[in-house]
Amino acid sequence: MSRSARLKPHELVAAWPDGPASDALGEVARVFAGNLREAIGEKSIRSAAEACGMNHATLIGILDGRAWPDMETIAKLERGLDVALWPAHTPST
Repeated sequence: MSRSARLKPHELVAAWPDGPASDALGEVARVFAGNLREAIGEKSIRSAAEACGMNHATLIGILDGRAWPDMETIAKLERGLDVALWPAHTPST
């Protein structure tokens, strides 16, 4: 059975990355990308990617909202940048 195509993060947020998103998953992706951008800071994308052991195109895809990072990618980013990137969960009301 094939999996249905899912929207990309930037397709869930009208004003990516400045949002906010009306979609809860889009908002998680948007905040994650913002946390990543902040963690990269003044470093170049290439140097940040190298520190994380990944290709710079992967970082660009996440920052642009064109890609959903998988768990391995998130772990590499958090370890390589030495920062927690995943947004804290806030229960819905």
